[in-house]
Amino acid sequence: MKPEEETDQKWDRWQKDRTFVRAVIGKYGEVYQNLLKQPRVYKSKEMNWKGGPTKFGKNVVNPQRTMVTQAVEAHIDVLAPGSFGQRHGHMNSAVFYILEGEGYDVHDGVKYPWKSGDVCIVENMCVHQHFNDKPDKPARYVIFKAKPTFLFFHLVFQRTVEYPPKEAKPGFEHFHPEP
Repeated sequence: MKPEEETDQKWDRWQKDRTFVRAVIGKYGEVYQNLLKQPRVYKSKEMNWKGGPTKFGKNVVNPQRTMVTQAVEAHIDVLAPGSFGQRHGHMNSAVFYILEGEGYDVHDGVKYPWKSGDVCIVENMCVHQHFNDKPDKPARYVIFKAKPTFLFFHLVFQRTVEYPPKEAKPGFEHFHPEP
């Protein structure tokens, strides 16, 4: 069975409708004033983690959640110790800032090691996967991308090739990221 046909995954984000680009309706002055009123700081520690048991995420800024922008999105992901995320590809490039941990990415079959403080760039149209190299520590990174802009222009290719594991690594069955 192909991953996109599976329905028993915990990542509801992959299984339900999402808003990628909002309608901008109203008089210019009203639209502009409304944008000026939007928050400029979003408290990620007040958001709940989604996913698990090996990959967790928080969607901090995106058109569905924040009104201040719809051209870019940012989210935070955590990989449990010794685990990895889904193998996937998308049209848009992405920039990852590694907050903690050590690991590597595989981009179209090429391995790129990274560690805390590094920036990793995934180029457009790349099939890639993120791996936590440390068997006893989580890896945490923030991802920035212009995915909403790409989708607006109908550059919609995105495919999950393989989902993250459904079962945690032995000894980390109860792992959950800190806020």
